[in-house]
Amino acid sequence: MKPEFKGKHFITLDDWKKDEIERLLEVSKIMKQKFHNNEDTTFLKNKSAFLMFFEQSTRTRNSMEAGIAQLGGHGNYLDTSGMQISHGESAKDTAIILSSYGHGIACRNCFWEIGNKFLREMAEHSTVPVMNLQCDLYHPMQGLADLMTIQEVYPKTQNLKVSIIWAYATTHKKPISVPLTQILLFPRFGMDVTLAYPEGYDLPKWAIEKASKYAKENNGTFTITHKIDEAFKDADIVIPKNWGSWVNNQSDAVVDDLLESYKSWKCTEEMMALAKKDVKYMHALPADRGNEVEDSVIDGDHSIVYQEAENRLHTAKAVMAMTMGDK
Repeated sequence: MKPEFKGKHFITLDDWKKDEIERLLEVSKIMKQKFHNNEDTTFLKNKSAFLMFFEQSTRTRNSMEAGIAQLGGHGNYLDTSGMQISHGESAKDTAIILSSYGHGIACRNCFWEIGNKFLREMAEHSTVPVMNLQCDLYHPMQGLADLMTIQEVYPKTQNLKVSIIWAYATTHKKPISVPLTQILLFPRFGMDVTLAYPEGYDLPKWAIEKASKYAKENNGTFTITHKIDEAFKDADIVIPKNWGSWVNNQSDAVVDDLLESYKSWKCTEEMMALAKKDVKYMHALPADRGNEVEDSVIDGDHSIVYQEAENRLHTAKAVMAMTMGDK
């Protein structure tokens, strides 16, 4: 497995050319095939990566830990509350030291207007690749797995109608990083992307402008609507997921009057009936069952969420092998 991108940081897919993303996907598919055939993938023998988490994780932590083990290396899980970061140590010092101990640094930091800056500062001073496990702006590991899943279901993505839809949830004030990553990635592969959300849950203006530009360059479309039924209508893929009102309101409050006024923004059987007959339902998980989505939808025949979740493993392995490997 040639490490074509050795040392390249993985902070946003926007920093990666389209052909580089396609190469990562090719390797992800190889990793998946080898995993199911129980074939050896020890491309990172004796390599180590430091996995820093500022908040909880299930899929991301375990896909990285299992992935590097299957690649023959070792992942050091670091709860940042037990690191000197919690006492104020800088991103610069952390990156310099950790990169002298191993071969990769991966970090999840979703604090608004802090996370991406923290990762960028680490990348500036690290001598090994820095991988974004989700920040306040981007979730490239999830975006890559989403695209892999879509390509498995639909061999051609050109003019595929994909709707990224805000949904009601009360578990916590979620980052905007998943939908933002999707609107920047999917148009580059020629999809007809619809972004649907109630007023007040805007994504950054610069991201909207980029998504529109990418759609035009790749003969796709990018549309915004504030009507949920318009997003479901005739869609090939629907991705109803909550995100917080961070752009307009930096409060940490989970439930407020704005959120409660949009309880009807939910993925139901009725909404799914507006889409194409063979529509697929996707979600990065964990889903707020009963709020974001009805159980009958996420557990139904249209759902490909578990395929999507499994692909987190294979894409993580591809990223690590291609950026951390020697051979």
